[in-house]
Amino acid sequence: MIDQTTLLTYLAILFGFVFIPGPAVLLTLARASSCGTRTGLATAFGIAAGDLVHTFMAVVGISAIILASAFLFSLIKYLGAAYLVYLGIRAIIEKIDISQPDVASRLTPQSAFRQAILAEVLNPKSALFFLAFLPQFVRPENGFISLQLITLGVLFVLMGLISTVVVAVSAGGVGRFLRRHPLVLRWQGKVVGSIYCALGIRLAFQEK
Repeated sequence: MIDQTTLLTYLAILFGFVFIPGPAVLLTLARASSCGTRTGLATAFGIAAGDLVHTFMAVVGISAIILASAFLFSLIKYLGAAYLVYLGIRAIIEKIDISQPDVASRLTPQSAFRQAILAEVLNPKSALFFLAFLPQFVRPENGFISLQLITLGVLFVLMGLISTVVVAVSAGGVGRFLRRHPLVLRWQGKVVGSIYCALGIRLAFQEK
């Protein structure tokens, strides 16, 4: 079992980490503001599900194999970057009916959930985080290492989910206000798409 001092230190660092605007927060913000609160929440839960996959991979050592191979790391990185750019281009070129400004984008929460899982799983930075950051708080004297990694990973997922849910709810309300203005609605997809493309480009140039 993780000792109290280690756990409190981890939670303090994690609290600051998950609320710093990063790819997960920006993706949730973009989805919620353009597609509504439900789609934003679906994105948040999709990211959490993707992080659970990374937790599993870290525990069984798959992440270590990927990060030890320059080819596999690059393959995952470019697949993730290409997927984000693809989502961005779709958002930019999507035709919006400004005659119905109160209607959010046609993206369903189910689709947003699946896309968020894929985007997070294909983010090698997440794999690197779970492999490099979590083990720093594992103490062999505290018992089963796998159980400690699972506990730390689940805590990260829960705190990350709280931060993205807060963003989704807040941005969803703002998005409803913005969508009442046709000019904003016309440009919103282009702004959101640009965010996706920027995240993809950032991921493509990311080093180990």
